Amino acid sequence: MQALTVSQLVNFLREILEANEILSDLWVAGEVSNYSRPSSGHRYFSLKDSGGVLRSVLFRDSMPGVALKEGDRVLAHGRVSIYPQRGELQFICDFVRPEGVGILAARYDELRARLGAEGLFDPGRKRPLPRFPLRVGVVTSPTGAAFQDIQNVLRRRWPLATLVLSPAMVQGEQAAGQVVAAMRALAREPGLDLAIVARGGGAAEDLWAFNDERVARAIFGFPVPVVSGVGHETDETISDLVADLRAPTPSAAAERATPDLGELQRAVAVLERSMASATVRQLAEGASQVDGLLSRMLQSAPRPGVHAGNVDRLARDLQAGLVRRCGADRARFENVSARISSLDPMATLKRGYAIVQDPQGKRVVASVRKVKPGHRLRVSVSDGAFSAEVC
Repeated sequence: MQALTVSQLVNFLREILEANEILSDLWVAGEVSNYSRPSSGHRYFSLKDSGGVLRSVLFRDSMPGVALKEGDRVLAHGRVSIYPQRGELQFICDFVRPEGVGILAARYDELRARLGAEGLFDPGRKRPLPRFPLRVGVVTSPTGAAFQDIQNVLRRRWPLATLVLSPAMVQGEQAAGQVVAAMRALAREPGLDLAIVARGGGAAEDLWAFNDERVARAIFGFPVPVVSGVGHETDETISDLVADLRAPTPSAAAERATPDLGELQRAVAVLERSMASATVRQLAEGASQVDGLLSRMLQSAPRPGVHAGNVDRLARDLQAGLVRRCGADRARFENVSARISSLDPMATLKRGYAIVQDPQGKRVVASVRKVKPGHRLRVSVSDGAFSAEVC
């Protein structure tokens, strides 16, 4: 058999301890002793009671604002490991609370701080609820008062919605696992608009399933908005913090998840009256505008009697003008005709004159130098023409 080295044995033991499910998620109560905080910012101390001592460390990244002191009795959460360099068993803390707080309250504070640091409670990621949901999923006990309350509220306020129950235990050690399974089944429901996770009131232990990390992550990853209605108004659970909307009770969850049909009907009636009143008012204003336009059109329209007289007067003026114009034109015509007549060669011929031309009648003989004896000429008089020969 081959011997192990010290480091091999120490690392082997550390792997065994860190792989143990119980030792990796542990709550330990004890008194702080040998507390020190070197420049590294880590806090080293021992947790002790009357029967034992456990070396512990709270690293600087875990709860950086917390300072411990000698003698504090605390409730610490963390995991068990081995510090290889010294071979010492070590409790690595990630959360510390005064011991008087109680284990449930301490576990709640630890989970709230851790999930809050991851952003599961961030208001910026919360989704608005649909205004008119038609399929509402419910995760709760089918026999509990919470489901009856939700049914009664929806019958009264929003009967148009269909409730889809995904049943689960809501109390006991198996409750958290059943709630997660119910939410996974509900997530596969087609056409779902939102979901309600609900449980009636009870002691802190009774509500503890809704402080379970698995339930919180199931709500965080749900495909549609989730309303949490767990316990009474004074109760607060991790489910309330991670849900898209927190309601103080199951009934309040149903009310906040749905509209009030009666209020919607009244609002529609008011809107109808307002629309009718606005329509009547607009029609009256339109009729008034039409009357005004008609009045202005009638005032500006031509009056037949007045314009008939104007037409007669214009006709008489036009006729007189035409007579005057025709008389003036006739006088000018006669004057021009007389002038033209005075220039007419035929009128000259009628007075005894003649026109002497060459035989073809193309040139006028205006001088004796243009002819010689023997030339034949054409002589035109008022009633005809004849030939002549120059002697």
